[in-house]
Amino acid sequence: MAEASLDENGHVGREKRIKHYSNLHRILLVGEGDFSFAACLARTFGATVNMVATSLDSRDMIKKCYATSAIDNLEEIEGFGGTVLHEVDARTMSKHPILKHKSFDRIVYNFPHAGFHGPEASLLQIELHRDLVRGFLKNAKAMLAEDGEIHLTHKMGHPYSEWGIEKLAKEQGLFLVEEAWFCERDYVGYVNRRGSDIKESISLMLCLT
Repeated sequence: MAEASLDENGHVGREKRIKHYSNLHRILLVGEGDFSFAACLARTFGATVNMVATSLDSRDMIKKCYATSAIDNLEEIEGFGGTVLHEVDARTMSKHPILKHKSFDRIVYNFPHAGFHGPEASLLQIELHRDLVRGFLKNAKAMLAEDGEIHLTHKMGHPYSEWGIEKLAKEQGLFLVEEAWFCERDYVGYVNRRGSDIKESISLMLCLT
């Protein structure tokens, strides 16, 4: 199991970056599936004492759904000093007993999905996605550090464009500061379990006004 690269005082060493993320950021990852994105950051940084990775599913469910890949990722994250929390709902996470007193520089939700309740283009499914994103943004805002950013990644085109994420952000007093392409190749080992056309996706980065 890998060891975190900390200095003699137990602090993270020199800065290491991958795209928009730094090991010096306090990072909260929301809605992880097999934790491959979190594991990628852990390997890049060499220490994840500043990172909390969460999932809606229980640990047993994750092992059942993703088998050895998830187990390896979880062990890697925790081996580098990261915190892993399960059964964390993005819509209520600011009240979680471990998270409610913490603030973060980056709060990241890659490809939020409310579960399958019909075709993706159906009005019901779109509204369920909107409710999920709305709840996430409300909670993320409450946990955001000064000058922090909320990063939300989703697919382009119909029906995903119907979610109206920028409008949902404005409802929470957030605004779009950058719109960047999300490329799976930039995050070695990351696998999007929700869809196959990840290269057609953009990362929307929202922050407080």
